[in-house]
Amino acid sequence: MRLFNGRKVADKILDELKADIKKNKLKPKLAVILVGEDEPSKIYVRLKKEAGRKVGIKVDVHRFEEDENENVITKKIMELSRDKEINGIIVQLPLPPRFKTNAITGLIDPEKDVDGFHKANQQLLQKSKPRFISPLPAAILLAARAGTKNMLKNKKVAALVNSRTFGDVLKIILEREGVKFDYSIKKVCMIFGSEEEFQEADILITACGCPNLVGKEMIKKGAVVIDAGITRYHNKKVVGDVNRDEITKKAGFLTPVPGGVGPVAVALLLKNVLVATLQNYK
Repeated sequence: MRLFNGRKVADKILDELKADIKKNKLKPKLAVILVGEDEPSKIYVRLKKEAGRKVGIKVDVHRFEEDENENVITKKIMELSRDKEINGIIVQLPLPPRFKTNAITGLIDPEKDVDGFHKANQQLLQKSKPRFISPLPAAILLAARAGTKNMLKNKKVAALVNSRTFGDVLKIILEREGVKFDYSIKKVCMIFGSEEEFQEADILITACGCPNLVGKEMIKKGAVVIDAGITRYHNKKVVGDVNRDEITKKAGFLTPVPGGVGPVAVALLLKNVLVATLQNYK
């Protein structure tokens, strides 16, 4: 089984970003909205702050409790959208279930929507004229290309995700590559539906934050398995959604956790922040 070296890919992107920021004497700023205590979200936000520090992008995290009034959060997003010192804004997904994700992300100025989830940016993506390409789906695509040796066309892809907003953007990005794609929403760490759906997939993607969600019985022999889930498990170890020990002899390719698509997604997010910063300077 081949492994994807996400750290190596991410380091190359970050080195280029650091050089560009220094060369252009920029001071990019990213604002992150974090709601609730979702453990994977907190891990990703920490990684974004660390990577931002390395390349010269300031990452400000605005934290809200899960029971916060939605109006307070929306007011903060609108305030950040108007702030000329803020170059990029993201709402860390998934939001707690009671929040309307599309309504909240839709408040971000599309020119600062560096996660690429705003409807205006999704429409541009469908027309192959994206302002920003959503970082995690883009990292998944990059890994899928590596796993299939750039032979994605007509591959059957199945995905398990915990956010419809994310699933819709992932669908747009992958179908542009000519794959046959479907995804399922998993709000809890359980599988619903037929195992055949997953067993027939050439590429299986999971992004749920559910340890050991995917075992050997769910994958096709030789499948490309892209694990974009992340959880801090009971022993404090960071793990993905895939039971790596189980699938080692069956899968053909795996993005490990940690060190797989996560670092690449973080690097691509910061790249979008630089793009937004440079647009503001024009």
